[in-house]
Amino acid sequence: MDAPSPMTTDVLIVGAGPTGLYGAYYAGFRGLSTVVVDVLPQPGGQVSALYPEKEIRDVAGIPSIRGRDFVAGLVEQAGAYAPTYRLGRQAVALTHEDDHALVTLDDGTVIAARAVVLTAGIGTPTPRPLPCGEEWLGTGLSYFVLDPSAHADQDVVVVGGGDSALDWAVALEDVARSVTLVHRRAAFRGHAATLQQVQAGPATLHTDTEVVALDGDLASGRLEKVTLRAKDGSEVVVPADHVIAALGFISDLGPLREWGLELNARSVVVDRSQRTNLPRVFAAGDLTDYPGKVKLMSVGFGEVATAVNHVAVDLDPTLTLFPGHSTDGH
Repeated sequence: MDAPSPMTTDVLIVGAGPTGLYGAYYAGFRGLSTVVVDVLPQPGGQVSALYPEKEIRDVAGIPSIRGRDFVAGLVEQAGAYAPTYRLGRQAVALTHEDDHALVTLDDGTVIAARAVVLTAGIGTPTPRPLPCGEEWLGTGLSYFVLDPSAHADQDVVVVGGGDSALDWAVALEDVARSVTLVHRRAAFRGHAATLQQVQAGPATLHTDTEVVALDGDLASGRLEKVTLRAKDGSEVVVPADHVIAALGFISDLGPLREWGLELNARSVVVDRSQRTNLPRVFAAGDLTDYPGKVKLMSVGFGEVATAVNHVAVDLDPTLTLFPGHSTDGH
């Protein structure tokens, strides 16, 4: 059987976080067709996976916006130019053929792109696993929350001591029947203001404590209770319909390491045009490294706009690097 023909596009963006989404908008603004690939099942990168309910306050012109609303705005902005999304899929291999970069996804899809822009953030995220209860994953256990309303009227146990755990405890306190926050240490790593909010709210806190067992009817996927063990060895059983293990993510460049990119530790080296050492491959955002690099979303937005403008001129030398302002035509 002949292999299916590859998808063709002007630009392939690898990474659907904020930088990649803005890159999809900007590529459309420059008249380029775009495919966006991300290993996560939803757009938004770390914002969607780790802190969709957190208020973001470091984006120019937006005093404060909830993470999920920020991502929704970026998706809407990019949607004006109808990018094609391939979510829940990983870009695993890169080759070059004639005037295209051929990128193979883990499901066998091949995308033939005239240029590739890597915006994969800190790399492929793998959740830090809860030491017990893996058999409940997908039913009574999850590593992040896609929709808080799914936990309405549930007894929820949140595990972790960082920003994600604290954010979810706050976000769920008015949704769930009860919230129990469990942290294996006495001190929390998350923001002090959020911790104070949790401490002042209805959530029950257990510090110097670990989750040691999840119990219920596994066949039906109905979790009923969780056993907690304190550092002194004492145990307590709490009701639980769901456990959210917000223990953070281990990030790695994954298959990108095998592409032949020039790397500096876990970052991709780029020049002032956001070019990598590979032909037709650019990179922007937290994935990149160069002298003086500052890892902020606002910096990533500028970098991906720079990358796309250089892509546009590479693909059509009759174009100018500066395209004018988006307001010029209105």
